[in-house]
Amino acid sequence: MPRSAKISSRIDPELKAEGDAILSAIGLSASDAITMFYRQIVMQKGLPFSANIPNEETLEAMRQARDPAFRAGAKRFKSATEAMTDLDS
Repeated sequence: MPRSAKISSRIDPELKAEGDAILSAIGLSASDAITMFYRQIVMQKGLPFSANIPNEETLEAMRQARDPAFRAGAKRFKSATEAMTDLDS
């Protein structure tokens, strides 16, 4: 059996450039990242993240989060502790 197999895919060039820059900053190549992804697929026996179709309530929350008027009125916190204190009050 060969020591490696080749994967070929097409992705948006800008996405690749951004991804490659991030991987490089953490010391990984695209090949390293793909190998890690495949190892996780094998370990999880599926995708290592949820790939579900969101329900209508989640879709509405996502639409609101993208709405500049909604975001302008959202509270901002400097830390998780600050957010939790606000939630407790």
